[in-house]
Amino acid sequence: MKQGDLLEVGSFEHALADVEAAYYLVHSMQAGEEFEERDRLAARHFVDAANAAALSRVVYLSGLGDDRDRLSAHLKSRREVERVLGEGEADLTVLRAAIVVGDGSASFEIVRQLAERLPVMVTPKWVDTECQPIAIDDVVAYLVGVLASEATADNTYQIGGPEVLTYRELIERTAEVTTGRRPFIVPVPVLTPRLSSYWLALTTDAEMSVARPLVDGMRNPVVVDDTRIRTVVDVTPTSFDEAVRRALGRDERVGVEHATERAEPRGAD
Repeated sequence: MKQGDLLEVGSFEHALADVEAAYYLVHSMQAGEEFEERDRLAARHFVDAANAAALSRVVYLSGLGDDRDRLSAHLKSRREVERVLGEGEADLTVLRAAIVVGDGSASFEIVRQLAERLPVMVTPKWVDTECQPIAIDDVVAYLVGVLASEATADNTYQIGGPEVLTYRELIERTAEVTTGRRPFIVPVPVLTPRLSSYWLALTTDAEMSVARPLVDGMRNPVVVDDTRIRTVVDVTPTSFDEAVRRALGRDERVGVEHATERAEPRGAD
């Protein structure tokens, strides 16, 4: 396996040799403060290397959020990376998603820990913000599907699961799967984003550098309002409860192979 560091020019370019397309799945929020600058720099280094390698296609997994809203720093950074990657010579396909339900997802891990640890919660008011979570298997299926379709070149699509839920419902439904009972949740308006970040850091394993931008982003509804992807890539959506079970390893039908079997470009033989 070829490895490298996008922040270090000269360490990763070999990975693009003899490659026609690349998936850009880089987000540095979990690396601490100043993630915006790291994401910007990594994207610019990647574009330079992709141009030199004459890549024909790049697929980027970005974040949902209406550009007309006052986007959080986290979502603004995703948009900036989209712009930087779009300046490259390769055709860019962008997939925008909300919470990805799967093992290793920072957002879902916070939801899971809240659901398992707190039978009673006094929560910030963002708990009633709507989002549209998507199973990791479905994300992989879309990633595979768009690369197989020329129609997706230089296009941006929104992807989501079959249900629109509030963060309160995400926590409650996750708790039902993990513990068999729903927690009692009381939202209060007095918890500011900063206090909410401290609350998450105290009640979960999230570092403050991760909790703060995540909380900031939770004020933005992240719901699919453009369903064009369904006319291009055929993916059978996974229910939220099933996605949670798979994330916890309670369903044997997990992994890339299962996801890719369900992704088929529309119109394919």
